[in-house]
Amino acid sequence: MRNFILLTGMLFITTLVNAQNESTDVDLAQHKIVFQLTSADTNVHKMLVRQLGNVLAAAPNSTVEVVCHGPGIAMLTTKQTIVQPKIIELKGKGIQFVVCENTMRERKVTKEEIIPEAGFVKAGIIEIVKKQEEGWSYIRAGQ
Repeated sequence: MRNFILLTGMLFITTLVNAQNESTDVDLAQHKIVFQLTSADTNVHKMLVRQLGNVLAAAPNSTVEVVCHGPGIAMLTTKQTIVQPKIIELKGKGIQFVVCENTMRERKVTKEEIIPEAGFVKAGIIEIVKKQEEGWSYIRAGQ
């Protein structure tokens, strides 16, 4: 009888631990992800910041950088962005946002016109290539 009670108790504890492990869908791996944004569409910007939040919720140890170039720099310009509050929140959680200086020069956008939460890279495409060469996963945001 004593063995039965001990076995039942151990089975209960094992079931409880397994149930807790199954209920947590958090990935503790240290993913490195670079997102490329080339769209000026504000719906794409809203979708991207939502996806970034989802990435951090599912894999909080991830390192993430968003590279904006071409029409995508609209997300990081003070006069055009509609997602700056979310960018501030995501930057506070470690996500980096960078803008391509080649695109800025081509579009005659100054650094003062870029939101203060953004950083700068000489060439957006080269930044993405470097990240991929370093083993980062690549995601293209929007169309």
